[in-house]
Amino acid sequence: MPTPHYPSAAVRKALAKLGGDIRDARRRRRLTMAVVAERAFTSRSTLQRVEAGDPAVSIGIYAAVLQALGLLVGLGELADPSVDQVGQALANESLPQRVRMKSTKT
Repeated sequence: MPTPHYPSAAVRKALAKLGGDIRDARRRRRLTMAVVAERAFTSRSTLQRVEAGDPAVSIGIYAAVLQALGLLVGLGELADPSVDQVGQALANESLPQRVRMKSTKT
């Protein structure tokens, strides 16, 4: 049996913001919940959970809803290495201090 996951307050806050942003995007587009749910191949009740920022909803459903709203592009850039400052700093630290040319014996 899997261990239950209890997300941190920061995770819950981020998902609540994402859900609210999705709800606002749907409303700006003047789309009903039924239309977006149908386009995302999910149920209206699941869309309600997404808009509430429910952490139990799979990321695949969040992605499908973002696609239904035309916002999927941003999801692929969340962990992009070009914007990962911590990862870039760690990679730079592991670079060699000195680079030596291989000697060629003739």
